[in-house]
Amino acid sequence: MGKITRLMKAKKSLGQNFLIDKNIINKIADSITATKDDLIIEIGPGMGALTKIIKNKGSNIICYEIDTDMKPYLNALLDDKTKVIYTDILLSDIKKDIKDIKYNNLYIVGNLPYYITTPIIKFLISLKLNVKEMIFMVQEEVADRFSSLPGSKEYGSITLYLKYYFNVEKLFKVSKKCFNPVPKVESAIIKLETRTNRPEIDEDKYFKLINDSFKMKRKTLRNNLNNYDFDKIKKILEKYNLSETVRAEELSEEIFLSIYNEIE
Repeated sequence: MGKITRLMKAKKSLGQNFLIDKNIINKIADSITATKDDLIIEIGPGMGALTKIIKNKGSNIICYEIDTDMKPYLNALLDDKTKVIYTDILLSDIKKDIKDIKYNNLYIVGNLPYYITTPIIKFLISLKLNVKEMIFMVQEEVADRFSSLPGSKEYGSITLYLKYYFNVEKLFKVSKKCFNPVPKVESAIIKLETRTNRPEIDEDKYFKLINDSFKMKRKTLRNNLNNYDFDKIKKILEKYNLSETVRAEELSEEIFLSIYNEIE
């Protein structure tokens, strides 16, 4: 197993754990299908272990790094097609930063701080950037939740939220031994590929229905949706041969969309 040496001390306050396994770094890079005509945004490049490899694709690259102590490492990678912006990704103005770059497809990659994984993804979705794919290192438990199927214990409102926007796939696991310092949890790589067939609905109303349905996960759909016209919902459940005692975790996106359309 190839490992990267000469690491600086990780900062707990920033959730830093440096990926040191070269084989995994190469595997992540291989998962990114960008070409020289595309743009890659990398979140949290750290000392540039992945950046060095994806530079070989010839793509334009913009890195967002919150830790200015990384400058000696990242500044060595700068050129006409590679730029580093030292700011918190959640405070960045990505649209402004990329408006003068010509590219075909946009990819976003990164080893996300695990304590703010979901806020970062929701922030990126809110920007409506027309991303082709997002590939992230996340906590394995989170990857399972994001990519879960109806009926599994991991399935929840965030699963359906992401599914509305993306085809979500857990690509592979990453052992905690591949990091320095070694984290307490296992990790995984997920791919979020933007859907081209997204339903045309009022997103706020649909997500409210989803969130209300999972409000109390162990309660039935009827209990969670007691403020809705449940006769209409029951009609949809019967169509799918489901009883009114069904729980939200048992319903697919197709069924939730049918319920949404019925109560609209």
